[in-house]
Amino acid sequence: MWRSLASNMLTILVVVLFLLGGVILWGQSQYNSEGPLESAICLRVPSGSNMTKVSRNLQEQGAISSGPLFRIGVRYSEKTDQLKAGSYLVPAGASMDAIVEQITRGGASSCGTEIVYRVGVTRVLAEVRELDPATNRFVERAEFVPGVDEVPAVYEEKKADADTRYRIALAEGVTSWQVVDSLKAMDILDGDPGTRPAEGMLAPDSYEVSPGDNRAEILAEMQERQVLRINAAWENRSDRAAVTSPEEMLILASIIEKETGVAEERRQVASVFTNRLNRGMRLQTDPTVIYGVTKGEGVLGRGLRQSELRRATPWNTYVIEGLPPTPIANPGMASLEAAVDPDQGDYLFFVADGTGGHAFAVTLEEHNRNVAKWREIEAERNSN
Repeated sequence: MWRSLASNMLTILVVVLFLLGGVILWGQSQYNSEGPLESAICLRVPSGSNMTKVSRNLQEQGAISSGPLFRIGVRYSEKTDQLKAGSYLVPAGASMDAIVEQITRGGASSCGTEIVYRVGVTRVLAEVRELDPATNRFVERAEFVPGVDEVPAVYEEKKADADTRYRIALAEGVTSWQVVDSLKAMDILDGDPGTRPAEGMLAPDSYEVSPGDNRAEILAEMQERQVLRINAAWENRSDRAAVTSPEEMLILASIIEKETGVAEERRQVASVFTNRLNRGMRLQTDPTVIYGVTKGEGVLGRGLRQSELRRATPWNTYVIEGLPPTPIANPGMASLEAAVDPDQGDYLFFVADGTGGHAFAVTLEEHNRNVAKWREIEAERNSN
């Protein structure tokens, strides 16, 4: 009898263990396999949340099939206490394991709200935008000019959210005065910016910032990036370069930056200035005249006068020989590279062609024809 009972108990134990093993294997499969989410969602994890709340949220949004199984997997992987606050873009079909990895790894939020301060050559613009998980594209909620326009309510609302991200986007060709003045207008930043950085020494780029960041430290980071770019461009200079030092490269790059916004033209424009420098010809470029008038402090906002083209300033390349004494803006990497690696060719002139680009010429006669065409385009536009 006892032998029979023991045999039955052993059989039951084997069956239980077999079933338990099957359940574990099924659970592991469910935890690691593709999830039920049909389209991406933005999962917000507030500060102070926990895995129970997160799992309920995920199940309600159809991202996971089982909240309890999700929590068991979290405990099994020993990540219960590693939850990080933030907003996370959960892609369609994401497994429970992948979601847990996302929300415990932390780092910058991958969706939700972003406030971008765009420092451009004519103005600074603050944008409030949110990522649409369905399209993975940002949707603009509001925009305004800090210090000028009325502040939208949604801006103040999103500033109060702990997971809102902030970014400064510095355009190529802005002046150091414009950058410092823009930072002063950004109400999320603290501290005095200090001495204005030298012209040309701030790297146009995108900078992640946080409320309370120090203005002077942000400027220092911009300068550090620009030094790295200057060194890299100079290290890779070609034999065709007319400039003889990194300082001259920076000056020429700033002129190239202000002359063209067309990426494909930068090395062509560089070749014109290189050829003129090599021949001892004056550069005769309008942006240097404008800088002599404004000193980089704001936008001229009108056309140049003949008197300004003739006026002697240290930057007026219609009057001075060679390069001006300082850069006239903060150039990007592409303009730095173009300054020391210009196109091969004999171009000495260029003028706007009406399409946003320029018409290049080798001879003055050809250039005059291009100028005449441009005048016709200008006249036609002004008459409409």
